[in-house]
Amino acid sequence: MAAKNKKVGIVSLGCAKNLVDSEMILATFRDTDYEITSSPSEADIIIVNTCGFIEAAKKEAIETILEMAHYNNSKLVVTGCFVERNLDELKEEIPEVDLWIPINQYGELHTKIEKMLNDGTKLHKMDPLQRVVSTPDYCAYLRISEGCNNFCAFCAIPYIRGRFVSRPYEEILEEAKLLKEKGIKEISLISQDTTYYGRDFPDKKPNILDLLKALDEMGFYSIRLLYLYPDEISDELIDFIGKSRSIAHYFDIPIQCASDHLLKLMRRHGTAEGMKELFRKIKEKMPEAILRTTLISGFPGENLKDQKETIEFLNELKFDHLGVFAYSREEGTLAYNYPHQVRESTKERRRAEIMELQRHISYRQNKTRIGLEMEGLVTGYDKTRDLYTLRSYWNAPDDIDGNIYFKSKRTLYLGDIVKIKITDAYIYDLIGEIVE
Repeated sequence: MAAKNKKVGIVSLGCAKNLVDSEMILATFRDTDYEITSSPSEADIIIVNTCGFIEAAKKEAIETILEMAHYNNSKLVVTGCFVERNLDELKEEIPEVDLWIPINQYGELHTKIEKMLNDGTKLHKMDPLQRVVSTPDYCAYLRISEGCNNFCAFCAIPYIRGRFVSRPYEEILEEAKLLKEKGIKEISLISQDTTYYGRDFPDKKPNILDLLKALDEMGFYSIRLLYLYPDEISDELIDFIGKSRSIAHYFDIPIQCASDHLLKLMRRHGTAEGMKELFRKIKEKMPEAILRTTLISGFPGENLKDQKETIEFLNELKFDHLGVFAYSREEGTLAYNYPHQVRESTKERRRAEIMELQRHISYRQNKTRIGLEMEGLVTGYDKTRDLYTLRSYWNAPDDIDGNIYFKSKRTLYLGDIVKIKITDAYIYDLIGEIVE
């Protein structure tokens, strides 16, 4: 009887940047006897790549680790941001884990797992040009940097991931070329601070604009930018996106709040009026542009005037997609020791007020799209409803924005490029039919 194939599985928590790490970790097992499995019960090794950004993420990480620890026949490896941030505490509290690997030890991840396995397996070193792309075979994330220099008062990322470091320009282009050769049609550029790319290079070149110009020439169907810092978006960048071949007219710009009082407390650059001018400029040059943002409710020191200013800002700007997080008090961040911490019930009430407003704004925005034609990629099919899903420039691949559902008489396949006409709209979703 042939020997049973050994299997490795990974659970990736948190953001797309963490997902790229998970894809690189899986690639360390290439050319070994280990196959990749999505079933923990089949795995000889289970790897949990954790997020430690906010309290909810830590809770999810602990629950997932304990769930995976129930598979007694598997070796359990835990990596990621939570491990980087709370290694000693986690080691003490969860002895079921066989191996902990914080981010600062990723260069040795392959040798640490080899030693744990002790079965002669030789793994490869983590390499950004070697990934097991886990997204559908028509799309992928492309990470362009690591770390962050902003040190916003609420954010632990610079303490977890370190200072901002741009990936080498040629290496990014090489990876993009490899993705293109694999048939990837859509790439999403990700970073902690995408617009800051290149500013840590000598003479601050090449910068994000140079990178986009090179990627735009490579023939991808769509290139999407995620995580743009408002104070760093230049007129030149807006103009280039407007006339580019493939860069989506989609601006994911987290603002956190629209009160100058709070922006200062948060240690954010710029002002509410400056952000307002930026969004006006984008819409003047690209009226069809999609605007997405993220807010924090209940930041220490937030008062009713701050909430009112943010709501007035949202009423005026009318974001297409918007998310709100209740402030999470994180040890090690500047805001952790701020006075005037806001009660949890107040945070949730203010968050709910903003989301209720956004429901109305989103519905009105979506209604204006009835009758418009949109082109995009087929991303799924719901057999019970006989509806396909589409990703156009309107919605990002991270499942945060709504869906576009449409009917088609002919059979379509994932990754097909089709054009549809919007026939109806809901609060977060659009409905359409294929244009034959």
